Amino acid sequence: MRRIIPIIFICLAFLPLYSFPREVPADPPQEVLVAAASDLKFAMDSLVKAFSGETKDVAIKLVYGSSGTFFEQISNDAPFDLFFSADLDYPQKLEQQHKTLSAIKLYGTGQIVLWSSRLDPSKAGMSSLLQPSVARIAIANPAHAPYGRRAEESLKYYHLYDKVREKLVIGENISQTAQFASTGAADIGIIALSLALSPQLQKEGKYWPIPESSHQPLKQGYVLLQHAKGNTGAEKFAAFIASPKAHAILEYFGFGK
Repeated sequence: MRRIIPIIFICLAFLPLYSFPREVPADPPQEVLVAAASDLKFAMDSLVKAFSGETKDVAIKLVYGSSGTFFEQISNDAPFDLFFSADLDYPQKLEQQHKTLSAIKLYGTGQIVLWSSRLDPSKAGMSSLLQPSVARIAIANPAHAPYGRRAEESLKYYHLYDKVREKLVIGENISQTAQFASTGAADIGIIALSLALSPQLQKEGKYWPIPESSHQPLKQGYVLLQHAKGNTGAEKFAAFIASPKAHAILEYFGFGK
């Protein structure tokens, strides 16, 4: 009996070495930092949701803003992996600076609309801007927002710019412009169709599509950036944007081809 007890203790001492195998922690998802023009807010949120449902090993981090601001940041080596611009000019300039990894691809064509929660722009079209009840008109900053430049072009096309210049309220990007119109900071706004189609703005107000003949096209593109070198997650997301599923989502939110 005396010899059995030490043997039992020896066995117990080595028991942890033969316990159940531990679970190996899964590798964290590969992060992809995306700079996206703010007109993409609702479409991009849906795109990321669809992509993440299929690809569990990639985490998309979104930053929304004006395309011009992103261009300046990327030019100064901001750590973005993908850039979705509201025009093709900014990606092309980055390509000239050797800041890109891939060819620039078109993801859609944007459209500007008149949107208001206080009146129905479809009744008078662009003449709505001259109504006495309209004291403030929101547009995006033409200096760095493509939608702002197209709004300015349309106002000049209809010979309205000089008549309404003093009424203009300038948003830093098209998302802030829509916010001005929806919160009452402006009586009406020239905003992106993609934002006018959002559930909130559809519920709050009405819109009228501004004829595309009044401004230059809003061709919009995306590109992989130098920071994405070796980031397979960024490559996967870029490939997903070219898929039929992504195209269907973009078309739903008003981005034509």
